Amino acid sequence: MAKVRDNGKVSNHSIYLPLGVNVEGQKEVLGMWSSPIAGAKFWLNVLTELQNQGLRDIFFSCVDGLSGFPEALDNVYPRTTVQLCIVHMLRNSFKFVGRKERKEVAAELKKIYTADTAEAAKAALVRFRKVYDEGFPAIGKSCEAYWENLIPFFDYPKEIRKDIYTTNAIESLNRSFRKISRNRNLFPFSEAVYKLFYLVIKNISKKWTMPIQNWPAALNRFSIEFED
Repeated sequence: MAKVRDNGKVSNHSIYLPLGVNVEGQKEVLGMWSSPIAGAKFWLNVLTELQNQGLRDIFFSCVDGLSGFPEALDNVYPRTTVQLCIVHMLRNSFKFVGRKERKEVAAELKKIYTADTAEAAKAALVRFRKVYDEGFPAIGKSCEAYWENLIPFFDYPKEIRKDIYTTNAIESLNRSFRKISRNRNLFPFSEAVYKLFYLVIKNISKKWTMPIQNWPAALNRFSIEFED
């Protein structure tokens, strides 16, 4: 988010950056877009632009609940598996929990997402709801409502689950942008934001010299699942 002066008025500009991992296991920022409203139509335009630029397919996408994104993804890349970020799910859950109970609730939620299988995770959720639905009903209801998009990572080996069930990589990148933009209260025009963020990406990407952790295991799995 950045404050920009447009036609004599100051407005907030949200900048969106999809971060991908290519078949070599290297991270890549795929582009940069800005929109006051990021719904299905906006994401459809973004994904169509990526497709026109040569992005052939997306195997697995981890998102943090962006409105309209899964629907747009299904339209442009229908074979993509959509995973809701477990870390964001936990953060949203803790909004309903007081500080005293947070550690206890976190430990019980961990039993769900560290289960061996989706079936075991479901059983852990049932046990969680029996104990905590009276005090924190919103947590269990939310898990149930989004369950199908919370469990895709269980289809993969434990060694690569952390690589695909969290958006931590993009969150780390976003922190760098916030750190830079925080020192600039106002940008004179929108192009100035893009230029600054482009330079940040260029500097950060120099450090992306190695594949992500456990990439060979992930690639072996993907090469069988998406053999064509």
